[in-house]
Amino acid sequence: MAFPAVRGKADTFLDESGKFYALLADVVVRIPRPPFKLKEIARQTWFIASVSLLPALLLTLSFGLVIGLEVYNITRQFGADSAQGAAMVLAIVREIGPLGTTFMMAAAGGTAITADLGARKVRDEIDAMKVMSVDPIKDLVVPRVIAAALATLLMTAIVIVGGIFGGYLYAVVLKGTNSGAYFQGFNTLARMPDLYLALTKGFVFGIVAASISAWKGLYAKSGPSGVGMAVNRGVVLTLVALVVVNLIMTFAYFSLVPDAIR
Repeated sequence: MAFPAVRGKADTFLDESGKFYALLADVVVRIPRPPFKLKEIARQTWFIASVSLLPALLLTLSFGLVIGLEVYNITRQFGADSAQGAAMVLAIVREIGPLGTTFMMAAAGGTAITADLGARKVRDEIDAMKVMSVDPIKDLVVPRVIAAALATLLMTAIVIVGGIFGGYLYAVVLKGTNSGAYFQGFNTLARMPDLYLALTKGFVFGIVAASISAWKGLYAKSGPSGVGMAVNRGVVLTLVALVVVNLIMTFAYFSLVPDAIR
């Protein structure tokens, strides 16, 4: 009796996965096609950045303080105060900055994308656009995906500065570590490819978060409860997907750019 239930869940999983990858392929195909909706992209970029930047800064600043506390306690035991800056850069630039930014973007901007598209879906606006020969993916999804990628890329750079400042605030201002040694430690392990990795992660994470949010919105079930369920599932799936994509990109980075102490 359990086999049909398992088979039904597997079919549902495959069906939903197929819808997502089909949507992702449709977005990729439509991006280079004119018209490019530059005003809509700019408007969506500003909206996503305005609702996500401050929470992302606060999150990464708090992470910077916590990481600064942990690193300070470890390096103090070994008398390696100069290593604090290097450890902060590796933690904030490679991981915390891009992930923290995109988590907040998914929680704020991503939910807005899902709710907007889901509301249009349940009001039959998506079907009406198709009847009028208007491509909803080109007009609604593509600008939001591009905007999310650009906004996350820009916010990642800002948030990295905020996270490093949080570590500086704890290590130098509160604990009296030499500021010169703190900043000199940046050159010990950190390299420019680390920054390139962070910005690339931010860009890719923005695409992943916006695509999942749009997918859940376009296939939301009827009624307000269906839209609410789509928003909830969209956030959860986005966070899980970001962790997986982050692991893949990090492993690929280490295989191409191995660590080296300078």
